[in-house]
Amino acid sequence: MIIASAQFTAAPCAIEANAARMAGLVTEAGEQGAALVVFPELALTGYELGATAAAVTPDDPRLTPVRDACRAAGVAAVVNCIAPGPTITSYVYGPDGALLTRYAKQHLTPDEQAAGFVAGGSDGRFALDGITFALAICYDAHFPDLAARAATDGCAVLLASSLYGRGNGAAERMQIFPALAADNALHVLLANHTGPAGPYDACGLSAIWAPDGSVLAEGPAQEEALVLATVGQSLPSTELEVLRSAP
Repeated sequence: MIIASAQFTAAPCAIEANAARMAGLVTEAGEQGAALVVFPELALTGYELGATAAAVTPDDPRLTPVRDACRAAGVAAVVNCIAPGPTITSYVYGPDGALLTRYAKQHLTPDEQAAGFVAGGSDGRFALDGITFALAICYDAHFPDLAARAATDGCAVLLASSLYGRGNGAAERMQIFPALAADNALHVLLANHTGPAGPYDACGLSAIWAPDGSVLAEGPAQEEALVLATVGQSLPSTELEVLRSAP
């Protein structure tokens, strides 16, 4: 199966505009053969912690373009947003546009706690085309037990919607994600912002790692892109590429 990490610059608090952009990326990913596309942390609003009033439910009409694009392209999508609670939540829509599962971030940063977000209490799992996926959201990946539980549960792929800034963030991602892959024999996908994201300047560099920790595909540092690789097999795939989105 080909999966895609969608790296783009979200417009602050512009839900409709971001949903339209995400719908376009779902379509584009489908055209490149992807069965699943994953978006960064709080992609729907940008990383705007003060936007808790912009919480959306899975059937929010503002998400209709994304659900319609999933249905038209036959592509599943992991859409990270502010959900009621408020929580930082990934809604997973299947290739028919219906909700497959939802996952709320379990490990919150101090800033997220100060903004009033509530931590989730359960792991996220879903299956697609015979492959079982686990979900993580940014800081979750800093807690190795989350990936270990995914491996124990028979997951083959860990999907992390995240935000890493330039500078230390770029180095931090390389300390965390290859080790999660190698230590747990998982494919690991990182979906990161690029450019302005709340108080951060995101570093891009979305990537997909093989179960031995090697990089299968990596996006550019400061450009929007789709990063694609084949997963669901024990050995690293040779069928990988980075396809840059149109500006």
